[in-house]
Amino acid sequence: MNDRQVFFKNKKILIYGFGKSGISCFNFLKKNNICKIFDDNKKNIPFKLRKELINVSKLSLISFDYIVLSPGIDIKKCKISNYLKKNRSKIITELDIFEISYPKINKITITGTNGKSTTSKLLYEVLKNNRMDVRLTGNIGYPVLMEKRIKKNTIFVIEASSYQLDYSKYFRSKYSVILNLNPDHLERHGTFKNYAEAKFKIVKSQGKNNYAFLDKENKFLSQLIKKNRLKSKITKVNYLKYKKYFKQIDNVYFNNSSNKKNLSFVLAIAKTLNIKIKKVINTANKFKGLNYRQQIIHKSKNLLIINDSKSTSFSSTVPLLEAYENIHWIVGGQAKKGDKFKLKRKYFSNIKAYIYGKNRNFLINSLSNKIFYKSSLTLNEAIRNLNNNIKNDKQKKVILFSPCAASFDQFKNFEERGKFFNKNIQHIFKQNKI
Repeated sequence: MNDRQVFFKNKKILIYGFGKSGISCFNFLKKNNICKIFDDNKKNIPFKLRKELINVSKLSLISFDYIVLSPGIDIKKCKISNYLKKNRSKIITELDIFEISYPKINKITITGTNGKSTTSKLLYEVLKNNRMDVRLTGNIGYPVLMEKRIKKNTIFVIEASSYQLDYSKYFRSKYSVILNLNPDHLERHGTFKNYAEAKFKIVKSQGKNNYAFLDKENKFLSQLIKKNRLKSKITKVNYLKYKKYFKQIDNVYFNNSSNKKNLSFVLAIAKTLNIKIKKVINTANKFKGLNYRQQIIHKSKNLLIINDSKSTSFSSTVPLLEAYENIHWIVGGQAKKGDKFKLKRKYFSNIKAYIYGKNRNFLINSLSNKIFYKSSLTLNEAIRNLNNNIKNDKQKKVILFSPCAASFDQFKNFEERGKFFNKNIQHIFKQNKI
């Protein structure tokens, strides 16, 4: 009898949260178990599954073996907070189910504050171009439990958020990657220490035949390395070590320091996996990136337009502000608790900011009159202000949409915000023939 049969057969399982993760868990477990569903919004449950929906009043009547928690659920603020606190020992995650079900599958788990999706996608393409059976899963949008036809040589590249890692108990990864650590998601984790510890779980759980790749320059990671007795082989990635390879990259996507650092991690992992550097370079030169993550939507002699709607913190945007000149920067949305703007003064004169949204006053104060700005209520108004400011400007310029804030004040998610920007900015530039 294998691990999957021992853990997940004839069990009573509560699945809390019915987004992509919850649906994949339900479909994976329903055959051999009694699965019940709970969601804060009943409308998320398809009509045909309403019979599996359980009311709050009946939760205590069933002795569940496991409670599978979706990443978006915050134990402290959800509808069944007290129930979850009493049954904390039963909480597991989608990643735990995957680990228990496929303990011998090679996993490369990538986390960090910024650059997770880009690094995961780049590494996936490198492995794919090296003719490996590789799957790209996790926070990037593809639940691990939805993958089929898994073989012994299959490699999973898993993008993992702090939310996914925080409640995990059994998840292990042969290769663990922490790209960087900066204060983020403090509204959920409470303190930066809690946030950092959630990320660092993927390294602490490793054994002696495992590998960890960590940013050498990050002081928070250095402190965690000293604090913990780690068993895995640690590689401290220094992107300056890879400068000679950057000269072989002919792709504007890697013009800024953040993507050079992401590439450095892929180079370090490739070396451990015995993949030729030439393969990585060739893949990087053809790499188009991901939608709304430093996405180049227009490039001409005098104009570069970048859609970085995924940006939700200052730390993710600063490398872009350092990489270009004559930047028209659109910034705004629902700002994150504790976020601070750290940009060297020498770059201030290169930037004009168009600040919009719910927390525009916080964002304006964060700039501390260091940078020229115009204030707007909405993103559409910010785009119009930008257009009015540059329609007679013939100089070479960069339009950077990198909001440094969550989208939820005006949009459902960063994808919706990114689509809105693309539609409106392209309309304006076609209209004005810029």
